[in-house]
Amino acid sequence: MTFKHGGKIALAPLLGQLLATRMPIDPDCDPPLLIPVPLHRWRIWKRGFNQAALLANDLAKRGKGDVLVDGLVRRKQTPSLGGLSQEERNKALEGAIAVRRGARAQIAGRAIILVDDVLTSGATSSACVGALLDAGAANVTIACFARVASGSTSSD
Repeated sequence: MTFKHGGKIALAPLLGQLLATRMPIDPDCDPPLLIPVPLHRWRIWKRGFNQAALLANDLAKRGKGDVLVDGLVRRKQTPSLGGLSQEERNKALEGAIAVRRGARAQIAGRAIILVDDVLTSGATSSACVGALLDAGAANVTIACFARVASGSTSSD
């Protein structure tokens, strides 16, 4: 995807708009908390941006929730997950994702929308959802721009 790997960050508003159209918000409920899937600091340094954070910020600008860009942290560097089996992906993510210590109070009791660009195997999303639920999130919904068909070898 040229958005993530091609550095085409100008696509964020278009992708955010397309995501926003599929995200109904209940005006009688508190706005959800938008939390992007985290990247390890070395990956951000290499890429220059976190594509999920760009999408989360755009969704917040469109009134789809309150953004908490650093709600989750990737505590350890993980390899690119492309080409790995489901078991290898799960093993690579063991202990890699956690709720930032100072964010627990903001997450507890809130409806969370986990934002990502592409959902491949679901291993990364599952690790994020587990961490958010362990921190007391009321519920977690995943919002992603694309879903890779089962059997594909794209990166997660």
